[in-house]
Amino acid sequence: MLSRIKDLVATLAPRLIEIRRHLHSHPELSGQEHQTAAYVAGVLSSCGLRVQEAVGRVGVVGDLIQEGAHDRLLAIRTDMDALPIQERTSLEFASRRAGVMHACGHDVHTTVGLGTAMVLSQLGKDLPGNVRLLFQPAEEVAQGAGWMVEDGVMDQVGAIFSVHVFPSIPAGSIGIRYGALTAAADDLEMTIIGESGHGARPHEATDAIWIAAQVVTTLQQAISRTQNPLRPVVLTIGQINGGRAPNVIADQVRLQGTVRSLHPDTRTQLPAWIEQIVAGVCQSYGAKYEVNYRRGVPSVQNNLALTQIVEAAAAEAWGHDRVQILLEPSLGAEDFSLYLEHAPGTMFRLGVGYKDRPNYPLHHPQFEVDETAIVTGVVTMAYAAYKYWQQQGSSSSP
Repeated sequence: MLSRIKDLVATLAPRLIEIRRHLHSHPELSGQEHQTAAYVAGVLSSCGLRVQEAVGRVGVVGDLIQEGAHDRLLAIRTDMDALPIQERTSLEFASRRAGVMHACGHDVHTTVGLGTAMVLSQLGKDLPGNVRLLFQPAEEVAQGAGWMVEDGVMDQVGAIFSVHVFPSIPAGSIGIRYGALTAAADDLEMTIIGESGHGARPHEATDAIWIAAQVVTTLQQAISRTQNPLRPVVLTIGQINGGRAPNVIADQVRLQGTVRSLHPDTRTQLPAWIEQIVAGVCQSYGAKYEVNYRRGVPSVQNNLALTQIVEAAAAEAWGHDRVQILLEPSLGAEDFSLYLEHAPGTMFRLGVGYKDRPNYPLHHPQFEVDETAIVTGVVTMAYAAYKYWQQQGSSSSP
């Protein structure tokens, strides 16, 4: 079967490059992926899949159903949205939309999803189970997965696979991570409320800017002394607004930031821990405060058995030397984690780095991918799907 899948993908390779370049030239922002979704739906329909559009607002679902197979599904999720970045590559197929770019590889993800659909649809009855392909909008704003789940895409799904490009891994190789792959990402908003006064007489006022500075500094210092260093927490204040004039002591400052963590129990206690520190600083200097801690997406926790399937599929396809076991998670966030609240799953890293030239990081205006990685991604995903159903058996529960 592996040889058959490889042959199919080799035949499809020129078409896959064409698809990826079309998607790259026509990026769309989160929640606005209308043309991308229509294009995806057209390709899926041409493969004979049962297609649903406008799922999760602008998402697409393609079901590949085998007659007589168990009614449970293996889902494969890829995302479609681009970023508000002005592309600065010299590619002939660079973005045609000013200020919008596929700088995170979602054009490659979508292509891998479509290529997997093309391959699996040609296996016919040799594919032992049903597959649902999810093409998700709005991953970059961590909302699309929630929209898709709300529309029922995880109904009857027993397991789910996904992929994300990784420029630090060379094209032709795969990255496998057991356990935590990405961090939970929460939003933090704080307001420090002081009392205004003349800039020349600070003792008659309560300086919200100075107190806000103490809050930021104390939070950063407290992480290193009150949080378990083996369970990392990253707290970043990315926006501060306050004050009305240079010679007027500010009575109010608004701070906004992000909080990243890997362990669920650590994440649970973070809101109270942050508020305790803010309260202590403000009480010391006579200020009031408001803390609004909003839970975002949880950490992606890769399922052991499913990760083993992907690792085995990649090793058989490309050799053990082209499968990297990733020892560290990323503190970036991924709303793929929301699907994992409904079924076990795993996400692998697809190497897209060039071996003979510099590689720019994700979200960089000069980010590029080695397109040979697309074949690697499609073969790995399609073969992993086959191996999953081969292990489960079409009549057993996943």
